[in-house]
Amino acid sequence: MKITEPKAIHNFYNGVIEGKPVMKSRKLLKDILTAYKDQNHAEDPQRVMYEVYCYEDEDSIGPGSLSWGLTVMYPERVNGECNFTRGHMHEDTSCGEFYFGLAGEGLLLLMDLEGNAWAERVYPNSLHYVRGKLAHRLVNTGDQVLKVGACWPSCAGHNYEWVEKHPFPVRVYKKNGEIVCI
Repeated sequence: MKITEPKAIHNFYNGVIEGKPVMKSRKLLKDILTAYKDQNHAEDPQRVMYEVYCYEDEDSIGPGSLSWGLTVMYPERVNGECNFTRGHMHEDTSCGEFYFGLAGEGLLLLMDLEGNAWAERVYPNSLHYVRGKLAHRLVNTGDQVLKVGACWPSCAGHNYEWVEKHPFPVRVYKKNGEIVCI
């Protein structure tokens, strides 16, 4: 019997996902500035807002396969508005997704097809199931890095355009140390 090393390592609490089949993407402020309510173009457009790590290789694609990911969000604000991910709906709305908090504090914003929105608190060890027909977005409400892991069917796809055409009806700010949702 042949024994091999794993293709990737996920250092859950102190690191990221590393390995050959791991893809990493980085969102700078300039990439998402137009999604914020008050766009201050004087801010550094090269500022890193969040990073996404995704484990996908030839063995994790196709029916019945799963993807494994990690979002690392920095405690940034744009004119007081808390840092958030672009958010997405799954292309295949029959596919759900699990999120789990690893570090920091935040919110998981959820929105149904009718535009009703609500949020769940995210923190270390929290577990969240996102139904396939829900748009979802992470928000870092804390003063530290927010790390959230995820697992979803590889065939789910990501529909970012749906959220652009149907923006979340709530904004999250941090004022005087308090979270304010408007």
